[in-house]
Amino acid sequence: MMALAGGLPALIVLQLVLWSQDFSPKVQWTSAVLLGGAWLATGLAVRERVVRPLQILSNLLAALREGDYSIRARGAGFDDALGLAFAEVNALSEPLREQHLGALEATAILRKVMAEIDVAVFALDEERKLRLVNRAGERLLAQPAERLIGRSAEGLGLERCLTGEPRRVIEAVFPAASGGRWELRRSTFRQGGMPHQLIVLTDLSRTLREEERQVWQRLVRVLSHEINNSLAPIKSIAGSLQGILKRVPAPADRDADLERGLSVISGRAEALNRFMAAYARLARLPRPQLGSLDVREWVRRVAELEKRLPVSVIDGPDLTIQADGDQLDQALINLVGNAVDASLETGGGVSVFWTRADGVVEVRVVDEGPGLTDTENVFVPFFTTKLDGTGIGLALSRQIAEAHGGSLTLENRREHRGCQATLRIPV
Repeated sequence: MMALAGGLPALIVLQLVLWSQDFSPKVQWTSAVLLGGAWLATGLAVRERVVRPLQILSNLLAALREGDYSIRARGAGFDDALGLAFAEVNALSEPLREQHLGALEATAILRKVMAEIDVAVFALDEERKLRLVNRAGERLLAQPAERLIGRSAEGLGLERCLTGEPRRVIEAVFPAASGGRWELRRSTFRQGGMPHQLIVLTDLSRTLREEERQVWQRLVRVLSHEINNSLAPIKSIAGSLQGILKRVPAPADRDADLERGLSVISGRAEALNRFMAAYARLARLPRPQLGSLDVREWVRRVAELEKRLPVSVIDGPDLTIQADGDQLDQALINLVGNAVDASLETGGGVSVFWTRADGVVEVRVVDEGPGLTDTENVFVPFFTTKLDGTGIGLALSRQIAEAHGGSLTLENRREHRGCQATLRIPV
């Protein structure tokens, strides 16, 4: 309409000129038809020049909105405004296509991971109705996803998981699990603008049973090794002594042989008794009896107990913690004793200091010994590199630290020779 309006004044002027002159009616009508036809044709051409590219551009944008990034606009250039728009849309489709493919691949990976992981995953909407479940969740509830989607949390036995602490261990019974301990993790997310809750359940019972089986196997191997090391020589010497007693006539040195044999049997029996006592001590560690403990006094008291080598105490912040003083004494005595043993081999020193970080007091025992050659087995019960060691000192110390909610680590020093033990106890 604007194109026609733009040519209309000229057409009217031309018609007035033609009809005001002395032309024949045939010329006048022929000129009117030709000029009117040219006027309409030009208007339609202008319309086609503008409307068709806009239609193409609209189709391109609709394709992008629908996720079809294969369509391109022809005639895109930078010589006019519409050509520039075509060029920009063509350039926009490529990164959108790459992002779309990346999102599809990420979604496929996520679905694959969700399907293969061995933890049950449930997503529930604001009405507590199930909207998503993976294969592990299907197995746990003993029903396919088609029958589970849309059901309420109460009907699925998941109502306990929607209240209380978001991360905790619960005792629960499910259709495919008669009972056991489960680690619950709950978080929230939004989908379609609506809040949802994500529940992840991990079967701790199976993991604990597997860990328990491995611990028992390792314990039986250790006990068998230590007991056989004592019983084998006892059996051998007892057989030899029986042979001596049966000799007729009795040998002249029979009494001396009997005395030596009985002494060896007694020594091996005593060693076996010490081993069993050490095991019982490790197995029967009581719960900590918490009380106020001044860290400076505790560290200095333990350092003064060591008489083989002066232990340097580097002063730290004033701290009072709630802990079992007797148990922490035992843990620190073991750490300081090990550090002194190592430093005596090289003629180095031992220092103890403490710091506070993130609500935890860190007590470090640093030695200048030869360092650790086997860092993986230092906390394995009854593993020792000492000729007269029992192998329970570090295991007992870590057990004490963990009973207080803390931890114990042992590592070689980086800048210097030696080892550093770090005992962490919550303030």
